[in-house]
Amino acid sequence: MFRKILALVVLVVLAACKVQAQEVTKDTVPPTPPPVVIDSTLRIINLNPYITLHVDSVLSYQLAINKDETKYYWYLKNSPVGLKINKDNGTLTFKAEKSFFMSGKLKYDVEYSVKLGVQNLADPKDRVDTSFTLVFYSTDIIMPKVKPSVAGTLVVDEGEMVSFKVQCEAGNFPIEDILFASNIPIHDFKMVKQCDDDFVWTPPFDFVKETDSAKVKILNLSFIGSSRFKVRDTAYVRIVVKDALNYPQAKKEYDLVVSNIKVYVNQLKYSFLMIDKGLRKTKSTRTTFDLTSASAALSGTILSTAGGESSQTAGKILPSVGVALVPVKEATAPNKNVEQNQASLIRNSIKRLNYMLFDYALIGEKDPAIVTKTNKLKDELKQSQMQLIDVPLEIANNMSEAELNDYFENPKVNKKYRLKK
Repeated sequence: MFRKILALVVLVVLAACKVQAQEVTKDTVPPTPPPVVIDSTLRIINLNPYITLHVDSVLSYQLAINKDETKYYWYLKNSPVGLKINKDNGTLTFKAEKSFFMSGKLKYDVEYSVKLGVQNLADPKDRVDTSFTLVFYSTDIIMPKVKPSVAGTLVVDEGEMVSFKVQCEAGNFPIEDILFASNIPIHDFKMVKQCDDDFVWTPPFDFVKETDSAKVKILNLSFIGSSRFKVRDTAYVRIVVKDALNYPQAKKEYDLVVSNIKVYVNQLKYSFLMIDKGLRKTKSTRTTFDLTSASAALSGTILSTAGGESSQTAGKILPSVGVALVPVKEATAPNKNVEQNQASLIRNSIKRLNYMLFDYALIGEKDPAIVTKTNKLKDELKQSQMQLIDVPLEIANNMSEAELNDYFENPKVNKKYRLKK
């Protein structure tokens, strides 16, 4: 029993000694220090890759590297106007003056990429090149505007082309789209979609209606420009369209009237030719009868004074024969007073119509009196047709215009119808 107790005490003592030995070892042996890392690569340790500046603000930014700065120098490439760096200590300085932006040297909301570098003075290979972005902004609001190249009101005639350019002032942001609207639907115009586009439109001749007041119609055009941020500006152009003559149509109407008069004159000339030939035949027949009667009367007078009973008898009969030929002449070839008057009337109408064609001829490319002249020619043609409504008009199908003119202008024919005192 004693031995068991002794063995237990020895075990307790040995355990206590072991624990004490472990504690002594733990306290006396120092821990292993962590490995030391040496930073040998050149780096810029505080560069901000994106810098924004307000107009009229001042930038002062101290750059730093992970090495001795006294052995390095700083530099910039393609830097915007006014941005500087201290080559010794890497201090960025900039004053965003408004004059830079007003002169166009700098612009708002444009990302300027600035190249930055630092290099060892003794070792050219010990260098680093990087870049950062610089953006300028302004809180001044400049609204974009749409400005047409014409004044507010245009006055044009129908058929006169309207053309002007739609310009823009960009402001803070440029105008990207332009919408078009008008108070009256119009057609056949050139659409304006962007700045500096041309608006081209020609008012048709039937644009102004008879019911429009003062023979004018007012067209209001609206050009609505918008930026990418939906900032809008609207410009207005007022076009006063006046009623005007459709000259091409009026010219066609004038040419048609002239053509109708020329056709009618040719018909009159042919009718005059036929009537005049009938008058010439009648005159020839009556002249033959008159010569025969005169010859018989003269022969009777001669025979009545001659010797011989038979001759005296014949002399008494022949004057009676000459007198008997007069009713035969009237029956065979009566005087054609109606035809004579018709021929004179036709000739006068032809002369008058030709004079009207000459007097109402068009002057220049656009004669302003074309409508008046056309109406005058229409009235003259109608008046001539009314005067000659009972005269039979022959259609000159078998004679050319030159042949009719030659006969009408023949000196013998002119002499016969010349007025006599």
